[in-house]
Amino acid sequence: MIRDRCAIFGTFAPSEDVARLIFFGLYALQHRGQESSGIVVSDGRQLKRHAAGGLVSQVFDEESLAKLDGFAGIGHNRYSTTGSSTPANAQPLIVSGEAGTLALGHNGNIINALELREELKERGFEFKTTTDSEVVANLILASPVRDWCERVASAMRRLIGAYSLTLLTTDMLMAVRDPLGVRPLCLGYVGSNPVVASETCALDHIGARFERDLAPGEILAFTAEGTRRLVVSSSPRRAACVFEYIYLARPDSILEGKLVYDTRQRMGERLWEEYPVDADLVLGVPDSAIPAAIGYSDASGIPFCEGLLKNRYVGRTFISPDQRLRDLGVQLKFNPLTEVIAGKRLVVVDDSIVRGTTTPHVAALLRRAGAKEIHLRICAPPIQHPCFLGVDMATEWELIATRKSVEEIRDYVHADSLGYMSLNGLLSSVGRARDTLCMACFTGEYPVPVQMGLDKFALETAP
Repeated sequence: MIRDRCAIFGTFAPSEDVARLIFFGLYALQHRGQESSGIVVSDGRQLKRHAAGGLVSQVFDEESLAKLDGFAGIGHNRYSTTGSSTPANAQPLIVSGEAGTLALGHNGNIINALELREELKERGFEFKTTTDSEVVANLILASPVRDWCERVASAMRRLIGAYSLTLLTTDMLMAVRDPLGVRPLCLGYVGSNPVVASETCALDHIGARFERDLAPGEILAFTAEGTRRLVVSSSPRRAACVFEYIYLARPDSILEGKLVYDTRQRMGERLWEEYPVDADLVLGVPDSAIPAAIGYSDASGIPFCEGLLKNRYVGRTFISPDQRLRDLGVQLKFNPLTEVIAGKRLVVVDDSIVRGTTTPHVAALLRRAGAKEIHLRICAPPIQHPCFLGVDMATEWELIATRKSVEEIRDYVHADSLGYMSLNGLLSSVGRARDTLCMACFTGEYPVPVQMGLDKFALETAP
């Protein structure tokens, strides 16, 4: 399974119930992280924080929100791409130093975090977590300049990797996107109050109007006096993560002016062009592949059906299944509509194949339900390289496409045919130029040097 990721949210809204606004924003972004959730608000005198492991609805209640009174705040949903899922690593973090106190929420991955942390420790900075996010916060505090925006800009010139950030002081909200624009970050308004979020779907849920995406390298600072904008890098290189379009983002979000649902539907249409087949039904593996399956159906004329139903709460509970239930594997997550698919030739559309552990179970589940043929169509090209920029995908030796040919994978997953999207087909579906996207997991061409790539738990074993 591919896992990004994190969600960030922030608002400067003196006329709103800030904590409640952030709560519902995080609720809309739950798909980006389910390990922990947190909110930090400012009342002008201090930063107040509530964060814990679990889903947004498990972490917050009316009592905890009532204690978070303030005029500005940031929130975070976490999936750990650096550091374990421990209470200490829950975000937003609050870090203090001689320069002041700063709260930070981070989506991404800092490749040179270990090197920077060693440097900061030599300068007397202490670390209480094992995340690269704390490295970012302390690097900002370490800047010799007094102005917060300039401190952030100074840190950005040292950071290598992916980072969308929300930052909070007692009187200022800041939003930051890295110079490559790897992770999404957008700006909207509730009335005259600014809101920033990982995806536009969060703006929709709170009744905010979408203004624009933050530009790569952009810093926005919001105070009672108004808004300040600073752009750190003028580099033409862009590297937005293509997996946001394939899998990570919600289909009702808009990325760089493109509705994700439409993009995924075009992926399905392109898959039909590249891999037509005679079949009776098209179904998508829920949830991310459903729009692509509809696109394949529309282009081919083969009827679409919901042949697999998903239990969306499996994997989002702290209760582990016993061994008998564990042996059922994917059946806990998906249930086939036997009466619909029995005896049918199926086109099964999925977003990707990573390790190749889930796909054989899905195929076996459909076979047991009576599927006559299974023709797999995959929205992503073969994944042959790991991600170092904020997606917890797999190590290279775990990726099935690095070890097996397409025909060997087809045989391994027990499909009658297997078609991966071509690189050109993916670019055509997304509608963006190749030099504006990071496609390193397919091509091995990373937008930044990765020989310094940070192991997920490297900061835990560092001295």
